[in-house]
Amino acid sequence: MIKNWALSIILNAIALIAVAQLFEGLIITDFVTAILASLILSLLNVIVKPILVFFTLPITIFSLGLFLFVINAITLMITQAIIGDAFVIEGFGTAILAAIVLSVLNLLLQKLVVDAFKK
Repeated sequence: MIKNWALSIILNAIALIAVAQLFEGLIITDFVTAILASLILSLLNVIVKPILVFFTLPITIFSLGLFLFVINAITLMITQAIIGDAFVIEGFGTAILAAIVLSVLNLLLQKLVVDAFKK
C-alpha cells in the first residue's frame, strides 16, 4: 500500500510538471518542488477536500459534479500558498484549467501504471 502511494506521488509530480509545461501561468522550479507539491496535494485531498465537498454539496449537485474542478483548483491554490515561490499559479483561471488537465492526466497515469503494478 505504501509502495502504491509513493508511486502515485511520483506520478502526480510528473503530471504536475507536464501541466506546468502546458500553461505559462503555472511555474514549478524543479522535480523536488513537484514532489513536495504532490505530497501536499495528497494531504489536502485527504483532509481539506472532503470538508470542502461537504460544504459545497448543493452547488456540486446542481452543477452535476463540475464544481469539483473548482475544489481541485482551490487545493492547488492552497498548495501554492504553502510552498511559496517555487510553485506559482498565476490566477484562479489557470488553477481551474490546470486542475482539469491534472485530473485527466492522473486518471490516465493511474490506469496505465498503478493498475499495472497491482496485477
